[in-house]
Amino acid sequence: MKALDRVRRLFVALAILGMTLTLASVAVAQADTPPPAASAAATPADLAQRVADLEAYVTNGAPKALITAGPGHNAWMMTSSALVLFMTLPGLALFYGGLVRRKNVLSVVAQCFGCAGLVTILWWAIGYSLVFAPGNPVLGGSKFALLAGVTSLPNADYGAWVSQNVFAMYQLMFAIITPALIVGAIAERMKYTAIMAFILGWMFLIYFPLAHMVWGVDGMLNGVWNAKASIKAIDFAGGTVVHMSSGWSALVLSLILGKREGFGQRPFLPHSLVLTAVGTGMLWVGWYGFNAGSAVASDGIAANAFTTTTLATGVACAVWPALEWITRRQPTVLGFCSGAVAGLVVITPGAGFVSPSGAVAIGVLAGVVPFFACTKLKNWLGYDDALDTFGVHGVGGTMGALLTGFFATPDVNGNLSTNLSGIVGKSLWLEQLKAMGLTIVMATAGTVVLAYAVKALFGLRPGKDEEETGLDATDHGESGYHYEEAGG
Repeated sequence: MKALDRVRRLFVALAILGMTLTLASVAVAQADTPPPAASAAATPADLAQRVADLEAYVTNGAPKALITAGPGHNAWMMTSSALVLFMTLPGLALFYGGLVRRKNVLSVVAQCFGCAGLVTILWWAIGYSLVFAPGNPVLGGSKFALLAGVTSLPNADYGAWVSQNVFAMYQLMFAIITPALIVGAIAERMKYTAIMAFILGWMFLIYFPLAHMVWGVDGMLNGVWNAKASIKAIDFAGGTVVHMSSGWSALVLSLILGKREGFGQRPFLPHSLVLTAVGTGMLWVGWYGFNAGSAVASDGIAANAFTTTTLATGVACAVWPALEWITRRQPTVLGFCSGAVAGLVVITPGAGFVSPSGAVAIGVLAGVVPFFACTKLKNWLGYDDALDTFGVHGVGGTMGALLTGFFATPDVNGNLSTNLSGIVGKSLWLEQLKAMGLTIVMATAGTVVLAYAVKALFGLRPGKDEEETGLDATDHGESGYHYEEAGG
C-alpha cells in the first residue's frame, strides 16, 4: 500500500509540474507576440450608421445600411412557426379527434395530416407567391413561384429583420390550419378524396386571394401598409383570412352535405373529452405563435399580442362554463375547452391592436356570443355543424373582426397612424364591415361552386353503410382502438 501511495504522489507531482511548465510557456509566448496593428479609426459617419442600425434592430425599424436577418427576431419567428404547426399537429387533430365518435377518430387525424401535406406542396409551388409577391389588389404574381429568390435575406415588404424563407414557412403554417378548421363542420360524413379535392380548389379560389388582399403589400384590404387600399381594414393575425373564411365555408359545406346518418335521432357524444382537453391546451400554447408571431418580430407589438391573447382566452374560458353553470347547473370540461378556443378566435384579428382592457371586454363577448351560437342558434336553424366550426370560428371570427374596429388604438400599435390616422377610433368599424362582407361572399360563393364541382367529379359522401361503419375503416382501413377478446 505504501508503494502504491508513493506512485500516486509521484503522478500528482508530475501533473502539477507539467501544468506549471505549460502555463509558463504560454506566458512567454504572449510576451513575445507583438500587439496587433491598430485598426483604422471609425469615422463619425460610420459610427452614426452603426448606431442607427443597432437601434433599428432593437426597435424593429427599417435598417439604414444593413441587409441581413436579425438573429433574435429570426429565432422568435422560427419558434412561432413551430408553435403554429403544433396547433394543427397534434393540437387540432386531438381537439377534433376527441369530439367525434370512436369510429371516426383517425379520419379526422388523417384529414389534418392531409391538409399539412397538400398545402405545403401548393405553398412551395405557387401559393406563397400568389399571396406575398407583388401583383394586383386581389392576387399576387409569380415572382416567388417554387420559392425562387426566397432566401435567408429579409423581404423588407414584410419584415426588416426576418429571413424571407422563415417568413414563408411561418405563413405556410397559417395556410395549413385554415382549411383544416373546415373539417370540424363536416366531420364523420365526407369522403377523404372529396375533402382533399375540395381543399385543393379552396386554397386557390378563396385562401390565396383573400390572404393577399388582407396581408399582401398591394392588397386591397391591407389598410395598415397599403396607402392605396380600397378598403382600409385591419386584421392582425387572421380574423377574416383564417376564421371567417373557414367558418363560413364550413357552414355552407355542411348544409350542402346534409346531416349525418341518425343525426337528431340518437345522441352523437364525444368519444374522448380527455383528447379534446389535451388538444385545447396545445391550441392555446400554439396560439401564442399564431398571434404574437404575427408581429413578425420579437418586439413590443408581439409582447402586447401575447398579453391580449392570454387575457381574452382566460376570460372566455371562464365565461363559457359560467353560462353553463347558470343555465344547466353544471360547468363542463367541453365548456372550458370551447370557451378557450372562442377567446383565441375572437382576439386574433385585434391581438396586436387592442389594449389589455380591450382584450378583457373581447374575452367576455367571446364567451357569450359563440356560446349561444353553438347551443341555441344551431338548434333553432337545425344545421349539422358537427364540431361547432361555424359557431366558434365563423361567428367568433366575424365578431372579432368587428370588435377590432372599435377597440384598435394607435396607443398600442403606432403603425395604425401610418395610413389610418383619420379613421382609427372613428369609422374604422365601417371598413371592417366592408371586409367582413367581402369575406363572407367569397367564402360562401366559392364553397358552393367547389362543393358541387367535387360532388359531380367524386361524390361527397360515403354510402350509408360505410358511414355507419365509420370513416376510419372505410377510408383508411384502420381503427383507432383495438380491444382484446375476452379470454384472449
